[in-house]
Amino acid sequence: MTTHDGDTGTELVRLNENISKIEELSKRLVTALSHYKAVNPALQGPGQDLYMKAAVGYWAEWVQNPTKILEHQVEYWGKSLQHYMEAQQALTQGLTGGTEEVERSKDKRFANPMWQSHPYFNYVKQQYLLNSEAISKAVDDVVDLDDVDRKRLRYFSQQIVDLMAPTNFLATNPDALERAVETEGQSLVDGLENLVRDLEANDGRLLVTLADEKAFEVGGNIATSPGKVVFRNHMFELVQYSPTTDTVHEIPLLIFPPWINRFYILDLKEKNSMIKWAVDQGYTVFVVSWINPDASYRDVKLDDYITDGYLTAINEVRDICNVKQVNAVGYCIAGTTLSLTMALLKKRGETPIKSATLFTTLTDFSDQGEFTVFLGDDFVDGIEEEAMAEGYLNSFFMSRTFSFLRSNDLIYGPAINRYMKGEAPPAFDLLFWNGDSTNLPGAMAIQYLRDLCQKNKFVDGGMEVCGEVLNIKDVTVPICAVACETDHIAAWKASFNGVRKMGSRSKTFILSQSGHIAGIVNPPSKGKYGHYTHSKIAMEPDDWRAEAEFTPGSWWPRWDEWLANRSGKQIPAREEGDSNHPVLADAPGTYVTMQSTG
Repeated sequence: MTTHDGDTGTELVRLNENISKIEELSKRLVTALSHYKAVNPALQGPGQDLYMKAAVGYWAEWVQNPTKILEHQVEYWGKSLQHYMEAQQALTQGLTGGTEEVERSKDKRFANPMWQSHPYFNYVKQQYLLNSEAISKAVDDVVDLDDVDRKRLRYFSQQIVDLMAPTNFLATNPDALERAVETEGQSLVDGLENLVRDLEANDGRLLVTLADEKAFEVGGNIATSPGKVVFRNHMFELVQYSPTTDTVHEIPLLIFPPWINRFYILDLKEKNSMIKWAVDQGYTVFVVSWINPDASYRDVKLDDYITDGYLTAINEVRDICNVKQVNAVGYCIAGTTLSLTMALLKKRGETPIKSATLFTTLTDFSDQGEFTVFLGDDFVDGIEEEAMAEGYLNSFFMSRTFSFLRSNDLIYGPAINRYMKGEAPPAFDLLFWNGDSTNLPGAMAIQYLRDLCQKNKFVDGGMEVCGEVLNIKDVTVPICAVACETDHIAAWKASFNGVRKMGSRSKTFILSQSGHIAGIVNPPSKGKYGHYTHSKIAMEPDDWRAEAEFTPGSWWPRWDEWLANRSGKQIPAREEGDSNHPVLADAPGTYVTMQSTG
């Protein structure tokens, strides 16, 4: 037998094996899709009213200013025809290289040199860019839309543009095609298997796996700071971390993380763990680990989080440490709820919180940033129907919403790598945490969306919580607020405006570079993102930013200095728990590993 015949035989065996795999995977694919549970249409896209407004506005512009619309149409037709002719010439003459417009494009989706050098791919790319530009101009041509509707129209139009990118289709993705050729089609078989696995893992719903789940173990190689669970109720476990210094500040530090994700974002690895860093600075650190709610939590509201969560945790920490006050930290929605808690305590004349630090926290929701597009009645009505029917808002919907705010990075890019190129997801701890999301109690989710996000009651007129009407001016505790410059979840200007309206006499505002996570989890050892500060905040955000002083590196040491001045004298380091708070489990506890229902 010749070498060629041997190669042919090997290829034939491999081909037959792959055909068998495809048949098996196809059966699994059909089975996985059969488990798909129809999603409320209101959670799949904007309501019909937005389409009607857009159509009426575009038609009105046709009637009032037809020349403008025609100019845009003719411009699009002309560019498309010219580009077609150039592509024809390139194909017939074997020319390479693209037009000036193509060369100016810095879109990382088109990083493969073939998008520039190959006439076919160059044509596909350039026509996509022309189509995208035409859609953008058409949206801009719509008249008589208010700011919110215009923002929503632009966002959802861009979602369509991103979805239709040629990189999202095998026949027009040179990276995926090259990979298929290199692997003799094995990448496509592996990609199909990845697709089936993701569908099976999510009951027929497609949610791209972003990180290698087998690479991490909570409490094994992430969330490893030593500590003990010293209290537990139906809402949370209280973790007290083991001291690493001989003495500690008298006033303990109590951290409330958001219950939309797990708390260990602050304790991923030793080198970037804020929890370990705070312990090493000589603080007695407690962290609340929230339960992952199921249908039995359908009636739990923010009132319950405050009463059975915040107030209970504060009292337990005071009891364990034998102190009258604690320093509290609230991250994102937990900072919002900490602010409500402080206002409630003010109403009741109680002062168990000595100071409060707010990480990427919104309290004034007049500007909801990029989330505005999901806060119309069409979506919120759909969320309410879903939450009331199931008893909770499934983590799937929150994960999908956050992903669509960065669809190219968190949906299409990973899908291309996983399904077209057959790649395994990366072993990336941050992406692992991002995928480890939690459910939200039904009543709480609706109360948050209606009363805070939509009606902004905490600022406008007061919000009724725990039998009291609470207003942002009732927050009088010394405040240190940390916002992030490119945060797409809690816009820094909105965070700044909320702090301005608080009644506290002592306010410190720190603006970190980077986004919602990287701007907070920014240890000094990295020497990466800097931060801005200014002694006064009684001004508009842009004016504050213009006058603020920039400091290279992490804001953590600056916060340590602020916190230390409010943390009392040095005392001998405390052991975990006490006679009334026996150790229930090792850190990170049991609630943090509870999986989502549904």
